[in-house]
Amino acid sequence: MTSPRILTLPGWQSSGPGHWQTLWEAKHGCTRVEQHDWMRPLRGDWTARLQDAVLAEPGPVVLAAHSLGCLLAAWWAAHSAEARRVAGALLVAPPEIERDDLRQAIPGWSPPARQRLPFPAVAVISSDDPYGAAAYTSRLAQDWGATLYNLGPRGHVNAESGLGDWDEGWQLLLDLAGSPS
Repeated sequence: MTSPRILTLPGWQSSGPGHWQTLWEAKHGCTRVEQHDWMRPLRGDWTARLQDAVLAEPGPVVLAAHSLGCLLAAWWAAHSAEARRVAGALLVAPPEIERDDLRQAIPGWSPPARQRLPFPAVAVISSDDPYGAAAYTSRLAQDWGATLYNLGPRGHVNAESGLGDWDEGWQLLLDLAGSPS
């Protein structure tokens, strides 16, 4: 059996050069699921792009999602038979999309899918994420059947959080993928 291909799912506005997803793509060869429009995310369009990316892979995949990418992974999994090909998902800093300001800034994503995911998942949250209160994101993780991993006060777990290539997150991903360190 081949090792799963790691697909990164950035959130709204994508992930810049200092973001752990971008660094993982350069260092470990992960593949970014590119969206047509990073500034005005349409849930249906983003879901179709993820479907295409999974179908393009000959074997299993592991999802490394950040922010809106977490909601994308859950929504796609609720609607695609191809979700069976996912070996695991690292869901980092899911946003509180039902909050008024986020629902208005990113319309069409509320409510999020809350079903139990058909694959193993770890939801990584921060205790001071400005885009998602820990109580809300903990509840999402519970609904998804994901193991909760709280990093403590690390903001939105992005480039501004000072994580660099985030070895701790990479190890969580390897554990999900069943790969050796």
